[in-house]
Amino acid sequence: MQDIDQASLELHEKLRGKLETVPKRHASSNDDLALLYTPGVAAPCRAIAKNPEDVYRYTGKGNLVAVISDGSAVLGLGNIGPEAGLPVMEGKSLLFKDFAGIDSVPLVLSTQDPDEIIQVVRALAPSFGGINLEDISAPRCFYVEKALQDSLSIPVFHDDQHGTAVVVLAALMNAATVVGKPFTSLRVVVNGAGSAGTAISRMILNAGVVDVVVCDRDGIIQDSQESFSTAMRELAQVSNPRRLRGALPDALKGADVFIGVSAPRVLRPEWIGFMASQPVVFALANPDPEILPGEALKAGAKVIATGRSDLPNQINNVLAFPGIFRGALDVRATEVNQEMKLAAARAIAELVPPEERAQGVVVPRPFHPSLVFAVALAVAQAAQKSGVAQLDLPRTDLVRKIQAMLARSRNINRHWEVKEMPANHYQEKIGEGLVRLGVLSSGQCQEVLTLQKTGDKRLFGEIALAKGYVDFDTLIHYLQNSAKREL
Repeated sequence: MQDIDQASLELHEKLRGKLETVPKRHASSNDDLALLYTPGVAAPCRAIAKNPEDVYRYTGKGNLVAVISDGSAVLGLGNIGPEAGLPVMEGKSLLFKDFAGIDSVPLVLSTQDPDEIIQVVRALAPSFGGINLEDISAPRCFYVEKALQDSLSIPVFHDDQHGTAVVVLAALMNAATVVGKPFTSLRVVVNGAGSAGTAISRMILNAGVVDVVVCDRDGIIQDSQESFSTAMRELAQVSNPRRLRGALPDALKGADVFIGVSAPRVLRPEWIGFMASQPVVFALANPDPEILPGEALKAGAKVIATGRSDLPNQINNVLAFPGIFRGALDVRATEVNQEMKLAAARAIAELVPPEERAQGVVVPRPFHPSLVFAVALAVAQAAQKSGVAQLDLPRTDLVRKIQAMLARSRNINRHWEVKEMPANHYQEKIGEGLVRLGVLSSGQCQEVLTLQKTGDKRLFGEIALAKGYVDFDTLIHYLQNSAKREL
């Protein structure tokens, strides 16, 4: 862990932020300046003033998400404040762009007052096509999200709740197949009643599972407990149908599934023996799970998942949120409703082929080539069917739109590596002497440029390269700008 920590510190210090602003069109002449800024920019301003919906036509609002946090519940670090949470928000924005082609702005707030957070987000909302709430502690997160959903006509999505819940549901669907049990008849124990545990429990119940028991540090939650928050009382009313009482070991007796979003090492190996045959264990506490996979296997677990990338079956939000937002934005959904989340879970589950499920694999890899597209399409179609999409696109147009946005992202995020390769290094001659430059794109080296010799110079567009060598900085700048102009 120390090696990873040190490497991460060095990388973050080198980058000084994981994001930068890159224009889609450069102002390289007076004509460009007149079109992109004054006086030409007045035309779209007038059009939007006349018809506010044209903001989606003339600006980037429709592909722009705000990643907003108050720093009160950052990963496993707790309430570390806004500045300390900023690297996480930058990372989330990076994933939005890399995985789904979505532009985003990380915003950390210097208040943890729920009403002030709501007021700030409402004031910022006209700039954005969606709001991703991140690392806001429970129970405040429930109140903040609900208030924003009720007052804004763009998707508001607390990823710590719903992203986690969607991926857990997908994994559980496949786990039921692995152990040969009907999904709706599963007996599920959720340990942890914070934002993730509450959302997971509700998602599983909405998907058709009837018997869900939720535990917190005091044991099985009961609807008779008066000390609960509103969210906890509502959860207690719809869970624990057999009215069990006691602690976690009591809840586990006869259970098919344990889902932990709680604390390290709280699940003892011998308690797995209390569970039904072929138990399923999702130990999702980070960085240390509720039980180590090896211990769970030895104790009899049939399917195991964790929240860690270095262990099999990682329950990672990145499987869900890029595709969910891509689909929601592309049909201009006014919200991310239950139908859309269920569609996302099914799409994720279906990406695991039968031969992998037979080996106990219940979720796809984060870099599965079809992941974001499959989730986005399912979510967009669910939005249309459930009546929250403002754009009613035929399936063929929707497929084309999603594919175009994902392809654009891959092109923009291309990593350039340019090397000097003088012509005399090559045996092959095509006409005059050549200089070839390799460009590294998506991990594969491709020949993309051929510079022909003209007199004492080698010319590429407006760039003159001295004979026998390459002006790297100038060429890289040209390549990057050319790539963006071609999109």
